[in-house]
Amino acid sequence: MIDGVELEIDREAVVVQARRPLHVVASAPLGGGVGEARAIVNVHVAKSFRCEETERVLADFVRRRDIASPYVGLLTAAWTEKAEVATATADGLTAVALVTVGLSNAIGAGRGAAAVWTPSTINTIVLVDAAPGPAALVNLVITATEAKTLALAEAQVRAADGGLASGTSTDAVVVAATGHGRDCRFGGPASGLGAVAARAVKSALEAGIRRWLRENS
Repeated sequence: MIDGVELEIDREAVVVQARRPLHVVASAPLGGGVGEARAIVNVHVAKSFRCEETERVLADFVRRRDIASPYVGLLTAAWTEKAEVATATADGLTAVALVTVGLSNAIGAGRGAAAVWTPSTINTIVLVDAAPGPAALVNLVITATEAKTLALAEAQVRAADGGLASGTSTDAVVVAATGHGRDCRFGGPASGLGAVAARAVKSALEAGIRRWLRENS
């Protein structure tokens, strides 16, 4: 892991906690957008979960675990205890990817009608030990998403319509930076920071996809 950042994985959730605030960009239902966070939580819920309960469920979990605020909150029906973790390093840069993988609602974005909402969800958390600027953080979201979709395509994961899947109908992504070390202007796959983030995400997704396909074939 990264110095000053702790990770817990169990049947209830994936929890990331940092001694100092992380610089974050996230598509999370709670704490999403651009800001700072002391914690990131990815909480397991049932597939029958009602989205209007999101804030209550996350607030209850954070209070029970005594997790520091501000925090970013995610939900998934994927088994959190089966989360995959992968690390990549190069040239003094480190990226750690933590992913939960559920593929029962796989879709191809932009192909066909909107999918029915179900919380199976590929949730991707990317931690980078670097100091990316705001544009680089956003670029890392794109890079992580490209790596996810490439992993799905290479595994020949299919949507309900038979076409290749680009993700699931409820995917979320969080990119969090320590703000330490090298300043990074770019987060695309051609940049040093983007390259380590992409490798970590793709490696974690490949492991998660293999496991899900094996257990659900």
